[in-house]
Amino acid sequence: MLVPLILVAAALASAHHSGEDFEGSKVFRVSVDNENHVNLMHELASARQIDFWKPDSAAQIKPHSTVDFHVKAEDVVTVEDFLEQNELHYEVMISNLRSAMEAQFDSHSRATGHSYTKYNNWETIEAWTKQIAAENPDLVSRSSIGTTFEGRSMYLLKVGKAKSNKPAVFIDCGFHAREWISPAFCQWFVKEAVRTYGQETQMTELLDKLDFYILPVFNIDGYIYTWTSSRMWRKTRSTQTGVSCRGVDPNRNFNAGWCENGASKQPCSDTYCGPTAESEKETKALTDFIRKNLSSIKAYLTIHSYSQMLLYPYSYSYKLPKNNAELNALAKAAVNELASLHGTKYTYGPGATTIYLAAGGSDDWAYDQGIKYSFTFELRDTGRYGFLLPESQIRATCEETLLAVKHIASYVVQHLY
Repeated sequence: MLVPLILVAAALASAHHSGEDFEGSKVFRVSVDNENHVNLMHELASARQIDFWKPDSAAQIKPHSTVDFHVKAEDVVTVEDFLEQNELHYEVMISNLRSAMEAQFDSHSRATGHSYTKYNNWETIEAWTKQIAAENPDLVSRSSIGTTFEGRSMYLLKVGKAKSNKPAVFIDCGFHAREWISPAFCQWFVKEAVRTYGQETQMTELLDKLDFYILPVFNIDGYIYTWTSSRMWRKTRSTQTGVSCRGVDPNRNFNAGWCENGASKQPCSDTYCGPTAESEKETKALTDFIRKNLSSIKAYLTIHSYSQMLLYPYSYSYKLPKNNAELNALAKAAVNELASLHGTKYTYGPGATTIYLAAGGSDDWAYDQGIKYSFTFELRDTGRYGFLLPESQIRATCEETLLAVKHIASYVVQHLY
Protein backbone atom coordinates (compact mmCIF):
# COMPACT_ATOMS: atom_id res chain seq x y z
CA MET A 1 0.00 0.00 0.00
CA LEU A 2 1.30 3.44 -0.89
CA VAL A 3 0.66 6.33 1.43
CA PRO A 4 0.79 9.76 -0.23
CA LEU A 5 3.59 11.89 1.16
CA ILE A 6 1.17 14.65 2.06
CA LEU A 7 -0.37 12.34 4.67
CA VAL A 8 3.06 11.53 6.07
CA ALA A 9 3.89 15.21 6.27
CA ALA A 10 0.53 15.95 7.86
CA ALA A 11 1.08 13.23 10.42
CA LEU A 12 4.57 14.53 11.19
CA ALA A 13 3.55 18.09 11.58
CA SER A 14 0.04 17.63 12.93
CA ALA A 15 -0.22 21.07 14.38
CA HIS A 16 -3.14 20.35 16.68
CA HIS A 17 -0.90 18.06 18.73
CA SER A 18 2.28 20.05 18.99
CA GLY A 19 0.94 23.55 18.58
CA GLU A 20 3.47 24.04 15.79
CA ASP A 21 3.39 22.83 12.22
CA PHE A 22 6.93 24.20 11.63
CA GLU A 23 5.81 26.17 8.54
CA GLY A 24 8.16 29.14 8.33
CA SER A 25 10.27 27.98 11.29
CA LYS A 26 13.98 28.49 10.70
CA VAL A 27 17.24 27.00 11.90
CA PHE A 28 20.00 29.55 12.51
CA ARG A 29 23.72 29.10 13.00
CA VAL A 30 25.35 31.87 15.02
CA SER A 31 29.09 32.40 15.41
CA VAL A 32 29.97 32.89 19.06
CA ASP A 33 33.38 34.55 19.22
CA ASN A 34 33.68 35.71 22.82
CA GLU A 35 32.10 35.87 26.29
CA ASN A 36 29.99 38.86 25.25
CA HIS A 37 28.44 36.76 22.47
CA VAL A 38 27.80 33.94 24.94
CA ASN A 39 25.94 36.39 27.19
CA LEU A 40 23.91 37.71 24.26
CA MET A 41 22.86 34.16 23.38
CA HIS A 42 21.79 33.59 26.99
CA GLU A 43 19.78 36.80 26.83
CA LEU A 44 18.08 35.67 23.63
CA ALA A 45 17.33 32.23 25.06
CA SER A 46 15.70 33.66 28.16
CA ALA A 47 13.55 36.09 26.15
CA ARG A 48 12.36 33.63 23.50
CA GLN A 49 11.59 29.95 23.41
CA ILE A 50 14.48 28.57 21.42
CA ASP A 51 15.02 24.94 20.48
CA PHE A 52 18.77 24.35 20.67
CA TRP A 53 20.15 21.81 18.22
CA LYS A 54 23.85 22.17 18.91
CA PRO A 55 24.84 22.48 21.69
CA ASP A 56 21.83 21.05 23.54
CA SER A 57 21.21 24.13 25.67
CA ALA A 58 22.25 27.75 26.23
CA ALA A 59 24.27 26.64 29.27
CA GLN A 60 26.68 24.74 27.01
CA ILE A 61 27.52 27.62 24.68
CA LYS A 62 31.20 28.54 24.80
CA PRO A 63 33.35 31.14 23.02
CA HIS A 64 34.91 30.27 19.62
CA SER A 65 32.04 27.99 18.64
CA THR A 66 28.90 27.99 16.56
CA VAL A 67 25.37 27.54 17.87
CA ASP A 68 22.56 25.95 15.88
CA PHE A 69 18.99 26.57 17.02
CA HIS A 70 15.45 26.40 15.70
CA VAL A 71 13.08 29.34 16.03
CA LYS A 72 9.29 29.31 15.55
CA ALA A 73 7.92 31.25 12.59
CA GLU A 74 6.37 33.96 14.75
CA ASP A 75 9.74 34.66 16.46
CA VAL A 76 11.93 34.70 13.35
CA VAL A 77 11.83 38.48 12.75
CA THR A 78 12.48 39.29 16.41
CA VAL A 79 15.45 36.91 16.51
CA GLU A 80 16.92 38.21 13.26
CA ASP A 81 16.62 41.79 14.54
CA PHE A 82 18.31 40.85 17.80
CA LEU A 83 21.22 39.15 15.99
CA GLU A 84 21.68 42.06 13.61
CA GLN A 85 21.45 44.78 16.27
CA ASN A 86 24.07 42.99 18.34
CA GLU A 87 26.26 42.35 15.30
CA LEU A 88 26.22 38.59 15.77
CA HIS A 89 27.27 36.83 12.58
CA TYR A 90 24.68 34.27 11.54
CA GLU A 91 23.51 32.14 8.65
CA VAL A 92 20.19 30.45 8.04
CA MET A 93 20.82 26.69 7.84
CA ILE A 94 17.20 25.72 7.17
CA SER A 95 14.85 28.42 5.88
CA ASN A 96 11.63 26.45 6.29
CA LEU A 97 11.60 23.59 8.76
CA ARG A 98 8.32 22.20 7.46
CA SER A 99 9.76 21.85 3.93
CA ALA A 100 12.91 20.21 5.31
CA MET A 101 10.77 17.69 7.21
CA GLU A 102 8.90 16.78 4.06
CA ALA A 103 12.15 16.60 2.11
CA GLN A 104 13.53 13.99 4.53
CA PHE A 105 11.36 11.44 2.78
CA ASP A 106 12.89 10.81 -0.59
CA SER A 107 9.82 9.58 -2.45
CA HIS A 108 6.35 10.98 -2.71
CA SER A 109 4.68 7.73 -1.86
CA ARG A 110 5.57 5.42 1.00
CA ALA A 111 5.42 1.67 0.70
CA THR A 112 4.35 0.28 4.04
CA GLY A 113 6.68 -2.34 5.44
CA HIS A 114 10.27 -2.20 6.54
CA SER A 115 13.11 -0.67 4.52
CA TYR A 116 16.76 -0.25 5.46
CA THR A 117 17.08 2.91 3.37
CA LYS A 118 14.00 4.67 4.74
CA TYR A 119 13.05 5.90 8.19
CA ASN A 120 10.78 3.32 9.81
CA ASN A 121 8.23 4.09 12.49
CA TRP A 122 8.25 2.10 15.74
CA GLU A 123 5.50 -0.29 14.71
CA THR A 124 7.55 -1.25 11.65
CA ILE A 125 10.79 -1.57 13.64
CA GLU A 126 9.09 -3.70 16.29
CA ALA A 127 7.73 -6.10 13.65
CA TRP A 128 11.20 -6.18 12.06
CA THR A 129 12.88 -7.22 15.35
CA LYS A 130 10.56 -10.20 15.52
CA GLN A 131 11.03 -11.14 11.88
CA ILE A 132 14.82 -10.85 11.71
CA ALA A 133 15.15 -13.08 14.78
CA ALA A 134 12.68 -15.62 13.38
CA GLU A 135 14.45 -15.76 10.01
CA ASN A 136 17.97 -16.07 11.47
CA PRO A 137 17.64 -18.26 14.57
CA ASP A 138 21.30 -19.34 14.41
CA LEU A 139 22.53 -15.73 14.58
CA VAL A 140 19.84 -13.54 16.14
CA SER A 141 17.68 -13.82 19.24
CA ARG A 142 15.25 -11.27 20.64
CA SER A 143 14.39 -10.52 24.24
CA SER A 144 12.83 -7.64 26.15
CA ILE A 145 14.96 -5.85 28.76
CA GLY A 146 12.05 -3.91 30.25
CA THR A 147 9.22 -1.56 29.39
CA THR A 148 9.04 2.15 28.67
CA PHE A 149 7.08 4.70 30.69
CA GLU A 150 4.10 4.16 28.36
CA GLY A 151 4.38 0.39 28.71
CA ARG A 152 6.09 -0.66 25.48
CA SER A 153 8.57 -3.55 25.38
CA MET A 154 12.22 -2.55 24.93
CA TYR A 155 13.45 -5.18 22.50
CA LEU A 156 17.08 -6.20 22.47
CA LEU A 157 18.62 -8.26 19.69
CA LYS A 158 21.55 -10.52 20.50
CA VAL A 159 23.57 -11.06 17.35
CA GLY A 160 26.34 -13.65 17.16
CA LYS A 161 27.11 -17.32 16.66
CA ALA A 162 25.86 -19.21 19.69
CA LYS A 163 28.68 -20.21 22.04
CA SER A 164 28.84 -19.94 25.79
CA ASN A 165 30.78 -17.26 27.69
CA LYS A 166 31.46 -14.98 24.73
CA PRO A 167 32.61 -11.41 25.28
CA ALA A 168 30.09 -8.83 24.03
CA VAL A 169 29.72 -5.37 22.54
CA PHE A 170 26.62 -3.37 23.49
CA ILE A 171 25.22 -0.90 20.92
CA ASP A 172 22.17 1.30 21.47
CA CYS A 173 20.35 3.69 19.16
CA GLY A 174 17.56 6.21 19.49
CA PHE A 175 18.33 7.83 22.85
CA HIS A 176 17.11 11.20 21.64
CA ALA A 177 13.79 10.87 19.87
CA ARG A 178 14.43 13.27 17.00
CA GLU A 179 17.76 11.73 15.94
CA TRP A 180 16.17 9.41 13.36
CA ILE A 181 19.41 8.40 11.63
CA SER A 182 20.45 6.63 14.84
CA PRO A 183 17.86 3.78 14.86
CA ALA A 184 18.44 3.46 11.11
CA PHE A 185 22.04 2.50 11.90
CA CYS A 186 21.13 -0.19 14.43
CA GLN A 187 18.83 -1.82 11.88
CA TRP A 188 21.53 -1.59 9.21
CA PHE A 189 24.09 -3.20 11.51
CA VAL A 190 21.89 -6.25 12.14
CA LYS A 191 21.10 -6.60 8.43
CA GLU A 192 24.78 -6.50 7.49
CA ALA A 193 25.74 -8.95 10.24
CA VAL A 194 23.20 -11.47 8.98
CA ARG A 195 23.88 -10.82 5.29
CA THR A 196 27.67 -11.01 5.40
CA TYR A 197 28.19 -13.76 7.99
CA GLY A 198 30.04 -16.57 6.26
CA GLN A 199 30.76 -14.30 3.26
CA GLU A 200 33.00 -11.59 4.63
CA THR A 201 35.92 -12.57 6.84
CA GLN A 202 35.91 -9.67 9.29
CA MET A 203 32.20 -9.88 10.12
CA THR A 204 32.33 -13.68 10.29
CA GLU A 205 35.19 -13.53 12.75
CA LEU A 206 33.44 -10.88 14.84
CA LEU A 207 30.22 -12.90 15.11
CA ASP A 208 32.16 -16.07 15.90
CA LYS A 209 34.10 -14.39 18.69
CA LEU A 210 31.70 -11.76 20.03
CA ASP A 211 28.05 -11.26 20.79
CA PHE A 212 26.52 -7.92 19.84
CA TYR A 213 23.66 -6.66 21.96
CA ILE A 214 21.69 -4.26 19.79
CA LEU A 215 18.98 -2.02 21.24
CA PRO A 216 17.40 -0.56 18.07
CA VAL A 217 15.41 2.17 19.84
CA PHE A 218 16.05 3.11 23.46
CA ASN A 219 13.56 5.99 23.77
CA ILE A 220 10.58 4.32 22.07
CA ASP A 221 7.87 6.58 23.53
CA GLY A 222 9.73 9.70 22.41
CA TYR A 223 10.43 8.22 18.97
CA ILE A 224 6.74 7.48 18.43
CA TYR A 225 5.91 11.03 19.51
CA THR A 226 8.22 12.44 16.81
CA TRP A 227 6.22 10.50 14.22
CA THR A 228 2.76 11.32 15.49
CA SER A 229 2.91 14.71 17.19
CA SER A 230 6.08 16.76 17.21
CA ARG A 231 9.05 15.92 15.00
CA MET A 232 11.48 17.89 17.17
CA TRP A 233 10.80 16.10 20.46
CA ARG A 234 13.97 14.91 22.21
CA LYS A 235 13.21 13.56 25.68
CA THR A 236 11.32 10.60 27.12
CA ARG A 237 7.55 10.98 27.66
CA SER A 238 7.37 10.40 31.43
CA THR A 239 5.21 12.52 33.72
CA GLN A 240 5.62 13.65 37.31
CA THR A 241 2.93 14.67 39.76
CA GLY A 242 2.58 18.43 39.91
CA VAL A 243 4.86 19.04 36.92
CA SER A 244 3.32 20.29 33.69
CA CYS A 245 6.22 19.52 31.35
CA ARG A 246 6.83 15.96 30.23
CA GLY A 247 9.96 13.97 29.77
CA VAL A 248 13.57 13.65 30.86
CA ASP A 249 16.70 13.82 28.71
CA PRO A 250 17.74 10.17 28.98
CA ASN A 251 21.36 11.05 28.27
CA ARG A 252 21.46 13.21 31.40
CA ASN A 253 19.74 10.58 33.56
CA PHE A 254 22.65 8.20 34.28
CA ASN A 255 24.52 8.14 37.54
CA ALA A 256 27.75 9.66 36.21
CA GLY A 257 28.28 13.15 37.59
CA TRP A 258 24.48 13.25 37.57
CA CYS A 259 22.93 16.71 37.11
CA GLU A 260 26.21 18.57 37.51
CA ASN A 261 27.47 20.40 34.39
CA GLY A 262 25.50 20.69 31.19
CA ALA A 263 22.29 19.27 32.61
CA SER A 264 19.25 21.14 33.83
CA LYS A 265 17.14 20.75 36.97
CA GLN A 266 14.21 22.41 35.16
CA PRO A 267 11.59 19.85 34.05
CA CYS A 268 10.72 21.96 31.00
CA SER A 269 14.31 22.01 29.74
CA ASP A 270 15.43 19.75 26.90
CA THR A 271 18.41 18.70 29.04
CA TYR A 272 16.40 17.98 32.21
CA CYS A 273 18.31 15.39 34.24
CA GLY A 274 15.20 13.94 35.90
CA PRO A 275 14.14 13.96 39.57
CA THR A 276 16.84 11.38 40.41
CA ALA A 277 19.52 9.42 38.55
CA GLU A 278 17.93 6.44 36.78
CA SER A 279 14.45 7.89 37.35
CA GLU A 280 13.44 6.80 33.83
CA LYS A 281 12.20 3.27 33.30
CA GLU A 282 14.23 3.12 30.09
CA THR A 283 17.44 4.14 31.86
CA LYS A 284 16.82 1.58 34.60
CA ALA A 285 16.19 -1.20 32.08
CA LEU A 286 19.50 -0.44 30.36
CA THR A 287 21.58 -0.11 33.53
CA ASP A 288 20.08 -3.29 35.03
CA PHE A 289 20.89 -5.25 31.88
CA ILE A 290 24.45 -3.97 31.67
CA ARG A 291 25.13 -4.55 35.37
CA LYS A 292 23.82 -8.09 35.05
CA ASN A 293 26.08 -8.75 32.05
CA LEU A 294 29.05 -6.68 33.13
CA SER A 295 31.50 -9.57 33.12
CA SER A 296 30.94 -10.14 29.40
CA ILE A 297 30.37 -6.60 28.02
CA LYS A 298 33.72 -5.25 26.84
CA ALA A 299 32.60 -2.28 24.77
CA TYR A 300 29.69 0.14 24.86
CA LEU A 301 28.71 2.17 21.79
CA THR A 302 25.86 4.68 21.81
CA ILE A 303 24.72 6.20 18.53
CA HIS A 304 23.51 9.81 18.33
CA SER A 305 23.36 12.61 15.78
CA TYR A 306 24.47 15.10 14.55
CA SER A 307 27.98 16.63 14.17
CA GLN A 308 30.24 13.84 12.88
CA MET A 309 32.16 13.10 16.03
CA LEU A 310 33.48 10.09 17.85
CA LEU A 311 33.60 10.84 21.57
CA TYR A 312 34.91 8.94 24.56
CA PRO A 313 34.85 9.72 28.32
CA TYR A 314 34.63 11.95 30.05
CA SER A 315 31.79 14.32 29.34
CA TYR A 316 30.80 15.09 32.93
CA SER A 317 34.18 16.59 33.76
CA TYR A 318 37.48 17.54 32.16
CA LYS A 319 39.30 14.62 33.79
CA LEU A 320 40.72 12.07 31.34
CA PRO A 321 40.05 8.33 31.43
CA LYS A 322 42.86 6.05 32.63
CA ASN A 323 43.34 4.58 29.15
CA ASN A 324 43.04 7.96 27.44
CA ALA A 325 45.97 7.38 25.06
CA GLU A 326 44.52 4.02 23.99
CA LEU A 327 41.00 5.42 23.47
CA ASN A 328 42.39 8.36 21.53
CA ALA A 329 44.41 6.10 19.22
CA LEU A 330 41.43 3.78 18.73
CA ALA A 331 39.09 6.70 17.98
CA LYS A 332 41.58 8.11 15.48
CA ALA A 333 41.88 4.76 13.69
CA ALA A 334 38.10 4.27 13.65
CA VAL A 335 37.55 7.76 12.24
CA ASN A 336 40.14 7.11 9.50
CA GLU A 337 38.38 3.87 8.67
CA LEU A 338 35.05 5.72 8.46
CA ALA A 339 36.49 8.39 6.16
CA SER A 340 37.95 5.79 3.80
CA LEU A 341 34.58 5.10 2.16
CA HIS A 342 32.95 8.44 1.36
CA GLY A 343 35.53 10.89 2.69
CA THR A 344 33.30 11.94 5.60
CA LYS A 345 35.38 13.82 8.15
CA TYR A 346 34.86 13.18 11.85
CA THR A 347 36.49 14.86 14.81
CA TYR A 348 37.25 12.80 17.91
CA GLY A 349 38.33 13.10 21.52
CA PRO A 350 37.02 13.23 25.09
CA GLY A 351 33.43 14.49 25.25
CA ALA A 352 33.97 17.50 27.52
CA THR A 353 36.63 19.18 25.41
CA THR A 354 35.55 17.93 21.98
CA ILE A 355 31.92 19.00 22.23
CA TYR A 356 30.84 20.30 25.69
CA LEU A 357 30.40 19.36 29.33
CA ALA A 358 27.38 17.12 29.77
CA ALA A 359 26.70 15.24 32.98
CA GLY A 360 24.78 11.99 33.36
CA GLY A 361 25.61 10.41 30.01
CA SER A 362 25.41 6.69 29.31
CA ASP A 363 28.95 6.45 27.89
CA ASP A 364 30.54 7.90 31.05
CA TRP A 365 28.37 5.64 33.19
CA ALA A 366 29.35 2.53 31.21
CA TYR A 367 33.02 3.47 31.43
CA ASP A 368 32.77 3.97 35.20
CA GLN A 369 31.21 0.48 35.45
CA GLY A 370 34.52 -0.84 34.13
CA ILE A 371 33.73 -1.06 30.39
CA LYS A 372 37.05 0.13 29.02
CA TYR A 373 35.91 0.82 25.47
CA SER A 374 33.04 3.29 25.67
CA PHE A 375 32.19 5.58 22.74
CA THR A 376 29.50 7.95 21.53
CA PHE A 377 29.02 8.38 17.81
CA GLU A 378 27.49 11.62 16.54
CA LEU A 379 26.49 10.68 12.99
CA ARG A 380 25.95 12.91 9.95
CA ASP A 381 25.76 15.68 9.22
CA THR A 382 27.41 18.87 10.48
CA GLY A 383 24.26 20.99 10.34
CA ARG A 384 23.10 21.46 6.75
CA TYR A 385 20.17 19.16 7.57
CA GLY A 386 20.85 18.56 11.27
CA PHE A 387 18.22 16.21 12.69
CA LEU A 388 16.44 16.10 9.31
CA LEU A 389 19.01 14.11 7.35
CA PRO A 390 17.34 12.99 4.09
CA GLU A 391 16.67 9.30 3.53
CA SER A 392 18.95 9.46 0.50
CA GLN A 393 21.87 9.67 2.97
CA ILE A 394 20.91 6.69 5.13
CA ARG A 395 22.86 4.13 3.11
CA ALA A 396 26.12 6.06 2.94
CA THR A 397 25.89 7.09 6.61
CA CYS A 398 25.30 3.53 7.75
CA GLU A 399 27.96 2.02 5.48
CA GLU A 400 30.70 4.32 6.75
CA THR A 401 29.63 4.02 10.39
CA LEU A 402 29.68 0.24 10.08
CA LEU A 403 33.37 0.39 9.09
CA ALA A 404 34.20 2.31 12.27
CA VAL A 405 32.12 0.01 14.48
CA LYS A 406 33.74 -3.09 12.98
CA HIS A 407 37.16 -1.55 13.52
CA ILE A 408 36.43 -0.94 17.21
CA ALA A 409 34.95 -4.43 17.63
CA SER A 410 37.99 -6.05 15.98
CA TYR A 411 40.25 -4.09 18.30
CA VAL A 412 38.23 -5.29 21.29
CA VAL A 413 38.62 -8.93 20.16
CA GLN A 414 42.39 -8.45 20.12
CA HIS A 415 42.47 -6.64 23.47
CA LEU A 416 40.14 -8.64 25.67
CA TYR A 417 40.41 -7.98 29.38
